[in-house]
Amino acid sequence: MLLAIDTATRWLGLALHDGQTVMAELGWQSMNTQTVALTPTIAIVLQRAGISPSDLKGIGVAIGPGSYTGLRVGLGVAKGLSLAHRLPLFGVSTLDILAAGIGQEEGDLIAIAEAGRSRVCAGRYRWHKRRGWQPGGAPDIYAWEDLLAVVEAPAFFAGEIDADAARLIRQAGKGFQVMPASVNVRRAGYLAQIAWNRLRRGQADDAAALSPLYLRDPAGKPITP
Repeated sequence: MLLAIDTATRWLGLALHDGQTVMAELGWQSMNTQTVALTPTIAIVLQRAGISPSDLKGIGVAIGPGSYTGLRVGLGVAKGLSLAHRLPLFGVSTLDILAAGIGQEEGDLIAIAEAGRSRVCAGRYRWHKRRGWQPGGAPDIYAWEDLLAVVEAPAFFAGEIDADAARLIRQAGKGFQVMPASVNVRRAGYLAQIAWNRLRRGQADDAAALSPLYLRDPAGKPITP
C-alpha cells in the first residue's frame, strides 16, 4: 500500500493505492489548517483502511509549486514517515497531479495552483499520444492579466480558478476555456498512481535531499536556482 499526501495549497488530499486501484481517497478545503489537520487525518485514513504505517510500501508527496507553509508541512510529514519506517519517497509536481486527471483536449492545458498575493502558479502542458499531458516548460508565477497575455489560443485552464479569474479567462479570447469544477479538483488518487508507477520502476527520491519546489520565497520574491 502506498500513501499519497498533498498539502500544496488550501486543498488537501490523501489517498491509499494498493498497486491495482485507489483504496481510499479524501480531499477537503483546509482553510490553512494543514499543520493541525494533516497528521490526525492520516491516522483516520489508515485506520479506516485497516492498516498501519508499517504496512506501507511507499509515500508519495506533492512538492509544489504551491503554498510555502503547505508544502513545508506536507513534505515534513512525508519525510518523517519515510525515514521512520524506511519507506521510499516520491516527490511529484503539484501541476502534474492536476494534469493527470484531465483527458485529451484540442489545445494546450494551462494548469493552475494558487500562489497567494493575488497570483497563481501556472504551467503549460501539451498532449502526447502515449504519455498524456506533458510539461511544455517550467512553471512560473503570474498575475492573471500577465498570464492571459502570454498564453496562445486554443487553451484550456484547469485548477484553482475562482469566479473572478474564470470571468477574466472567458473575456480574454474565444479560444480560452475553463474546465468544469469537477475537473478542477486536484485529486490525491492521481498522485498515488504516479508515485506507484515510480515505485514499480524503482525511481525513489532521496528522502533527506528532497525539497519543495518554491517559485518564490515567503515575501513573494522570485527564487533563483
